[in-house]
Amino acid sequence: MTVIDRKSRSSRASWAEVEDEEPEDDGMPLSMRLSIADTLTLSNATCGFLAVYFTTTGVLIPHLTNSGDAGVVRNNAATAVLLMLLASVFDLFDGLVARKLRASPMGAELDNLSDLISFGLAPAYFVLVWGMVVGDVHEPLSAVAAIVVLLAVILRLARFSCVQVPDGVFQGMPSPFGALTVVSIVLLELPFTPTLLAIVGVAWLMVSRVEYPKPRGTLAVAMLSWIVLSMALLTAWAFDAPGGLLMLQTACSLQLVLGAVIPLFAMVRRVYTIRDNRREARAAAEP
Repeated sequence: MTVIDRKSRSSRASWAEVEDEEPEDDGMPLSMRLSIADTLTLSNATCGFLAVYFTTTGVLIPHLTNSGDAGVVRNNAATAVLLMLLASVFDLFDGLVARKLRASPMGAELDNLSDLISFGLAPAYFVLVWGMVVGDVHEPLSAVAAIVVLLAVILRLARFSCVQVPDGVFQGMPSPFGALTVVSIVLLELPFTPTLLAIVGVAWLMVSRVEYPKPRGTLAVAMLSWIVLSMALLTAWAFDAPGGLLMLQTACSLQLVLGAVIPLFAMVRRVYTIRDNRREARAAAEP
């Protein structure tokens, strides 16, 4: 539900051009060295893979074999979502670390590939399994929705790599935020048709031109706090704590509201920027 500014990550080619000319003490090309930021990025990918694993072994297989009780399935579903949340934390910090410390030339590529696993494959697979669990008649449509989510993330990541956008904003809903919004829609357990339409709507937002502010400073702290709170609520739901389901549904509803409201901040910022630029232009034109 959050994402970081990868501008510094995408500029690592310049590091490679400069550093490859330096002598190597250990004989390993700089392009093969992993930085601390890259380690965080690979942790992101690992969380995404484990989310798929727990969705398969803890939700899909018990459904197909008619084994496992509801509590075990609930725990595994919560674990899969918790891993996606943890992946978003790694995604937040790898960019912060990359801006503070030396980054490797392949950091941007690792970032996109890891995001594809954690915020493309994992939520799309979650949607597919949800369709299989709610009923065979819905499985084909859920498979289509899952493909739409996956393709939206692929298109978004590809566009992010080659399109310049105004500083301080993302064009389209960031893929971590979109992935967790998709999962939140599923966890709300709404009727099938509204759930399907909402999932497709989020996929459209990810490839749209709607602007989302990049989480920096106070906003980054707020996003991290929101992730930690979401983890706590998921844990309460997983262990069937009193009121756990209601708290989870409230958090999922707030996630959807945030997806609709956050772009307003970028819009307001743009309006103020345009107004300030006009004032400066008028002041400069006055004798």
